[in-house]
Amino acid sequence: MKRIAVLTSGGDAPGMNAAIRAVVRKALYHNVEVFGVYHGFRGLIEGDIRPMDVGSVGDIIHRGGTILYSARCEEFKTPEGQEKAVAQLRARGIEGLVVIGGDGSFRGALKLHERGIRTIGVPGTIDNDIPGTDFTIGFDTAVNTVIQAIDKIRDTATSHERTYVVEVMGRHAGDIALWAGLADGAESILIPEEPYNLDDIVERLQRGHQRGKKHSIILVAEGVGSGVDIAREIAARTGFETRVTVLGHIQRGGSPTAFDRVLASRMGALAVDLLLEGKSGRMVAIQNNRIVDVAIDEAFAQPHAVDLSMYHLARILSI
Repeated sequence: MKRIAVLTSGGDAPGMNAAIRAVVRKALYHNVEVFGVYHGFRGLIEGDIRPMDVGSVGDIIHRGGTILYSARCEEFKTPEGQEKAVAQLRARGIEGLVVIGGDGSFRGALKLHERGIRTIGVPGTIDNDIPGTDFTIGFDTAVNTVIQAIDKIRDTATSHERTYVVEVMGRHAGDIALWAGLADGAESILIPEEPYNLDDIVERLQRGHQRGKKHSIILVAEGVGSGVDIAREIAARTGFETRVTVLGHIQRGGSPTAFDRVLASRMGALAVDLLLEGKSGRMVAIQNNRIVDVAIDEAFAQPHAVDLSMYHLARILSI
């Protein structure tokens, strides 16, 4: 294999740049030419593909976002769009592709794999919702961003003796809410993987108020529903002054943590090794702190799951 390409797709995640850097420099180390595909699968269809060298990825390991940009592309979901993408790669003699992104990006990678392009996926999403890997690139940074925000919100909650409902991202997964909630001592954590009882939440708030507790933090994963609606119901049932903070896209930005930089570097490097070994349709993963590879279709045959023992521990510690 003499030429490979790398692209980022879907929502950006801190650490994607570190993964791009690892792919480019590991490939160059093995005397393999590297091309960057700009604007994801849309750029692949349109031929926005440019050579990359060592300097192309200098001074980016600490930067959030992705220097290759990202975009949605409905056309790529069609057979005609996929054929255009394959033609663009073959016209340049590109034999392998590294796709950095989430589940939608991986499904796109599988389509290229099925059409004869050797393709490796690198999981990059703050949601941590990719089956088959313990962590995805960007998750740790997003959790730390949420923790920093909650620490600040708690100062105001204490000063004004209020209940705060904080809504966090995660799509259909509750990982961000669960990890941040346990780390920051939230009084209640609402995640889509576990049914919640609003009566129980209200009872816990009232019990805390009776023992002199002046403020509370309720963490809501976006997959559960609207934090605004939940806060309104809590206020109506308790009479407590309640405020809502929706953290939104602040969770997707920022300089990646050391964990995400190292994870991205290890994953990006292995992706190149897998291509050079002739593998395709595989995903790089971390399992028990070991960087491994698994078949993408096998990984997605499993449901995503959170560690519910953490959820129950958080409930115990927040009595």
